[in-house]
Amino acid sequence: MKAKIKNSILSGILGIWLLQACVPMLPTNRASKPTLPDKFGNRAVSDTSSLAAIQWKAYFNDDKLAALIEEALQNNQELNIIMQEIEISHNEIRARKGEYLPFVGLGAGAAVDKVGRYTRMGAVEEGLEIMPEKHFPTPFSDLMISAAASWELDVWKKLRNAKKSAALKYLATTEGKNFLITNLVAEIAYSYYELLALDNLLEIIRQNIEIQNNAYQIVKKEKESAKVSQLAVNRFEAQLLNTQNLQYEVHQRITETENRINFLLGRTPQPIARNSQSFFNIALDSSQTGIPSQLLANRADIRQAELDLQAARLNVEVAKANFYPSFRMTAGVGFQAFRPAYLLSPESVLYSLAGDAVAPLINRNAIKAAYFNANAQQIQALYRYGQTVLNGYVEVLNQLAKADNYSRSYEVKQREVDILNQSVDISNSLYRAARADYMEVLLTQREALNVKLELVEVKTKVLESKVGLYRALGGGWR
Repeated sequence: MKAKIKNSILSGILGIWLLQACVPMLPTNRASKPTLPDKFGNRAVSDTSSLAAIQWKAYFNDDKLAALIEEALQNNQELNIIMQEIEISHNEIRARKGEYLPFVGLGAGAAVDKVGRYTRMGAVEEGLEIMPEKHFPTPFSDLMISAAASWELDVWKKLRNAKKSAALKYLATTEGKNFLITNLVAEIAYSYYELLALDNLLEIIRQNIEIQNNAYQIVKKEKESAKVSQLAVNRFEAQLLNTQNLQYEVHQRITETENRINFLLGRTPQPIARNSQSFFNIALDSSQTGIPSQLLANRADIRQAELDLQAARLNVEVAKANFYPSFRMTAGVGFQAFRPAYLLSPESVLYSLAGDAVAPLINRNAIKAAYFNANAQQIQALYRYGQTVLNGYVEVLNQLAKADNYSRSYEVKQREVDILNQSVDISNSLYRAARADYMEVLLTQREALNVKLELVEVKTKVLESKVGLYRALGGGWR
């Protein structure tokens, strides 16, 4: 009979555990990992090598630019901040690892207790003897030294999965640092090429100021000889002043660009050393894009999103394990006595060993909410991963189109510049021979200046595509 009752109790407890341990069903997740095409747009795949595999020093091949990037990698404040985030993530792994190891603590205590003679405890102590003919000491002292240990058995791998999730978060943070390095290298290269472009804009403006000033001096002399009116002199002077005014805007842009580079380098504003003469000679490297699937390995932001997705999946398992019973073992050993002389004797030894199992039974709303949130965060991470992969693919396509279009535009614009340079010489010759009026000279000079400025802008776009394609393919962090 007793055995039946005992079995019924155990069966009831087991049934309650099974009932409460049931994990609520979640709707089916229809999200799936993205798939990439076999090639970038309509480009034929003839070589699987990618620009991303080239180190940035070899790719940019400019000593002064390399020096700036090296300094930025050492002193950039945002990079230093993310390095501390990596350290925080590493410490999180250590904390999660410690949770599934036994906890051991040491303790010591001392107390003095004096009870009243005419109380229950006082009367009991008065009538008892610790030893023959030895009563309880008054006041009563209590001394103890002990060691205690507790250990949660990781039956459902909750603690180990939490540790693995923290490790994946650490790796994701490291990939975040790599992605920041990619962007930092690209941003410094962008700004450096912009400085070269501004220097060349300034030089073009100065050359045109000299040309227009020579024309202005000629018109002034002709005004003195009554060949032209004051209107012609005013028009030439106005155009000269307009061109002179352009250089101040360029100076301002140079100052702002230099300060932006200095900020990225983590230093106070100072002049930036650069090779301005090489601006038009910088070539656009062959567009070795490889195949789209290589983005999954080369782009740090995609790898970061993938690691975050893996961590989110483990977090779902951790949240699910909260519905199951948790098992814990506790143990303790020590010495306790009322006098120091008796403290370390065998009779003063005390110890305990216990095990318990606890499972949530009623009001599991908080656990359910945590589980539902973990699942929603997993779906979020999956969508974010797909978004990152798609964004990387689109960025490569955009930069390839930019490189092709602006390279062709540069060739056409270069021919236009050559033609207008000849036109300026022709118009000046015709004007001196009285075969063209001053308006033709003015318009030709203005058109030549505008086209030269446009040529610099187009070349800047070409160099931006050089940097942008390298960044989009995942280069720069190696």
